[in-house]
Amino acid sequence: MNAPDRLPDLPPFDNSFAALPDAFYTRLDPQPLPDPYVVGVSDEVAELLGLPRELLGHPQFAELFAGNRRLPGADPLAAVYSGHQFGVWAGQLGDGRAHLLGGLRNAHGHWEIQLKGAGRTPYSRGADGRAVLRSSIREFLCSEAMAGLGIPTTRALCVIGADQPVRREMVETAAVVTRVAPGFVRFGSFEHWAARRRIGELRRLADYVIDTFRPECRTAANPHDALLRDVATRTGELIAHWMAVGFMHGVMNTDNMSILGLTLDYGPFGFMEAFDAGHICNHSDDHGRYSYRNQPHVAQWNLYCLAEAFVPLLGDAEAARAAIDESYGDAFGQTFERLMRAKLGLRDAQPDDEAFIGATFALLQEHRPDYTLFFRALSQLPAAVDAPERAKTDAPLRDQFVDRAACDAWLATWRARLARTPWPDAERQAAMRAANPKYVLRNWLAEVAIRRASAKDFSEVARLLACLRRPYDEQPDNAAYAALPPDWANGLQVSCSS
Repeated sequence: MNAPDRLPDLPPFDNSFAALPDAFYTRLDPQPLPDPYVVGVSDEVAELLGLPRELLGHPQFAELFAGNRRLPGADPLAAVYSGHQFGVWAGQLGDGRAHLLGGLRNAHGHWEIQLKGAGRTPYSRGADGRAVLRSSIREFLCSEAMAGLGIPTTRALCVIGADQPVRREMVETAAVVTRVAPGFVRFGSFEHWAARRRIGELRRLADYVIDTFRPECRTAANPHDALLRDVATRTGELIAHWMAVGFMHGVMNTDNMSILGLTLDYGPFGFMEAFDAGHICNHSDDHGRYSYRNQPHVAQWNLYCLAEAFVPLLGDAEAARAAIDESYGDAFGQTFERLMRAKLGLRDAQPDDEAFIGATFALLQEHRPDYTLFFRALSQLPAAVDAPERAKTDAPLRDQFVDRAACDAWLATWRARLARTPWPDAERQAAMRAANPKYVLRNWLAEVAIRRASAKDFSEVARLLACLRRPYDEQPDNAAYAALPPDWANGLQVSCSS
């Protein structure tokens, strides 16, 4: 190797998943991607992994993260799992276009590095194993946007593009996104072994998750019951965060649900704009199974599927279901109410807060203001205002309503509620701004970045990434990113191929 191509010293790999028996995966290298180039890099994730900064600008960076060259210490593999898709048992699935390179440990924890779009595997089921630039940029940006919002998520190190054609609804170009997470074990990973009645592998997987990620469960009277309750609790908290920020996953199949309570597998996602609880962000979701309002119910249904897979470990179907019933609902409800109180600026809980939160969503449903802009504008308003000044003071919120009288009536109720738990305006407004993002990854923003990247201009990917890292800050230079969608964006659709 020539000196300029010598790689800097990298953190040692700790390939814990690869230490499981061969039945859990197939070892194989990614398929080379011709003439790869860097589309975007998250230096935050590089720092999280402990990667040296000089690696990010290294001549071989694109080759390494396209899968063309093996990282020292990597042990590439594709994992097997099964799952329910759109409520129907789909049987064996697996990493059809993903290669787990391995994991590492550092002061920030345990991290696994996975290439998505790196070619066919034994689990591709006839597909090409590739991802396209469009979907890879969306996943890259949304992974980092969710982290900026404080929502549990997989992360993304980089997107590597190539001019290799890939056919979806139309011919597009290939890309690989490097995903990073403590682990990629899914609900469907457990369903796979339970469906095959291979209890030894099922127990081995549960013990691996406990020992690697949830060691506190090991000291419980029944560690597997403790793990199931932990998953239910974290999933409830996760879905509450989704609902509070207006995020819609779009394809909540059990193979897309993380056993660690992370947002996993970004495809046809969306952030709520004009509020509609029945909004379906996935154009492929013909029956609205994964609409915004259905997400809490679908998550519970998925947890029941996981509980059924745990029955051989717990020895009792009722005990498995109880682990969900006694964990998920409270975790979701309490977290959602806490997040909504923060969004509304309610300093201390009151017995009727649930009803007020419900009335707020009823207002949004009837009048359809932009969800993000509604709460951000609310963060600016004072707790009290003289009647002659009210229309002017409240204009940032009132102007989002055709029926301003309805907005005024709700604001009167809101201010009456604030008066019951007084909080200085400056403190409350700052707390509300910290709970109500100004910037989310709207589909039209991603589309602009994608179109420019398709023309080899990657500057918008970098600029949008920088903005989304600080979604709660005002960022006057990026104010255009907080605007309502332009007219041309009204026809944008995302589907399972997105």
